[in-house]
Amino acid sequence: MAKIAALKQPQKVSALEGYDPGEFFCELLGAEKQPTATMAPLWHSLETSELASLRQRAADAERELFNLGITFTVYTEKDAIDRILPFDVIPRVLSAATWSKVEAGVKQRVKALNMFLHDIYHDQKILADGIVPRALVLGNSCYRKEMIGLDLPCGTYIHINGTDIVRDRRGEMLVLEDNGRSPSGVSYVVENRHLMQRAFPDLMQGLKVRPVSDYGQKLLEKLREVAPAGVDDPCVVLLSPGIYNSAYFEHVFLAREMGVTLVEGRDLRVVDDRVYAQTVSGLVPVHVIYRRINDDYLDPEAFNKDSQLGVPGLLRAVQKGTLTLANAIGTGVADDKAVYAYVPRIIRYYLSEDPILSNVETYICGEPEGLAYTLANLERLVLKPVGESGGYGIVVGPKASKAELEDAAAKLRADPDNFISQPMIDLSVSPTLMEGGARPRHVDLRPYAVTGRETWVLPGGLTRVALKEGSIIVNSSQGGGTKDTWVLVAD
Repeated sequence: MAKIAALKQPQKVSALEGYDPGEFFCELLGAEKQPTATMAPLWHSLETSELASLRQRAADAERELFNLGITFTVYTEKDAIDRILPFDVIPRVLSAATWSKVEAGVKQRVKALNMFLHDIYHDQKILADGIVPRALVLGNSCYRKEMIGLDLPCGTYIHINGTDIVRDRRGEMLVLEDNGRSPSGVSYVVENRHLMQRAFPDLMQGLKVRPVSDYGQKLLEKLREVAPAGVDDPCVVLLSPGIYNSAYFEHVFLAREMGVTLVEGRDLRVVDDRVYAQTVSGLVPVHVIYRRINDDYLDPEAFNKDSQLGVPGLLRAVQKGTLTLANAIGTGVADDKAVYAYVPRIIRYYLSEDPILSNVETYICGEPEGLAYTLANLERLVLKPVGESGGYGIVVGPKASKAELEDAAAKLRADPDNFISQPMIDLSVSPTLMEGGARPRHVDLRPYAVTGRETWVLPGGLTRVALKEGSIIVNSSQGGGTKDTWVLVAD
């Protein structure tokens, strides 16, 4: 009787098979490259997850994001206006102790920056004392003379802030830059969590994770705190440039989460230095505007006269004290990449405290010493234009070609004031689901802080991940993705 060969069952492959963070600090395994007792439940869940099944579930989750309209716009791609922000299903986990330090550091930084903004638009003591160069502030394109002498409710200029933080190979958290004008991305924090709870509840088993769903409630609470004096029941609206803005999904999301009206410039009017929304029932007074329009386009009467996005007279309403804008006009000085280098000194000056979170070492190319050092070491540094965002214009010296370095040096010599440089940080990695399984990919973190009378920080924030192997550029416009960020209740 002929032997019948047993059919071999395909061998199941673990999602974590072959995962090796190498010399980098791993967000899941830590410095010891072994899961701690706290991280063990998640490690076990991933280790026992079959790769093909996890990838299928991830594909289903991405399809759900598209169906929900959770997209963003890349202006440089004419043929692909809306795209899904790539989402990785393996979460980034922060211990309670790590988060405690991050939260305290972000609050300290926001407090000092608000004091700095109040000072430079009032007595300018920090400039007189030589702590920050006068020309760097008063010559900054974001400095608005129209704000000089204005007292804002609670002394708050930066109501919504996003602080970009990285972790180096030693495990130390470092601030990479501040975003105090109109930081985006918080909608993905909340939607990522909702998606994980729906599609991957098994990964959360055994872990107590702090919630993020109350962001809209907290944001509205802080915006109401900074309403003009004498207003007991302030009307808050969110001002958007409209549907063609790259973050329009987020504008709709935040308005819905706060329960406020989403408006465009054409929906608002200024009458007798007071702002009103035009409704079917007539004009309704508006007291606080969370604006997602840059200063230049906010008020054609005061700034860019050709702007069709803003509202004529908004600045007059602010100056008369009948309107609060969040964030305030002129906050861009505080998140300038050159001013960033002075933030540790700003903290010591106003708070008499050492920074809880350190800066990445920064060389200001507008200064002779910084320019000379950068030109001599360009192949070892990361060169950044001070006026760009979204990862545009960055030259990563160790990964750049000879031609790219020569081009960067030419631009640097032509306009040194437009650049800073920093040493290349070996960013921490987090296991990220790729075609062949979980692979180490570099990540950063953007915690969001909202400030009224005091500052509240959303637990966790946006973890951005560089999906391309070896890349350290995490920006969505440059091909980066996101992860859900879990802050543990206790270690």
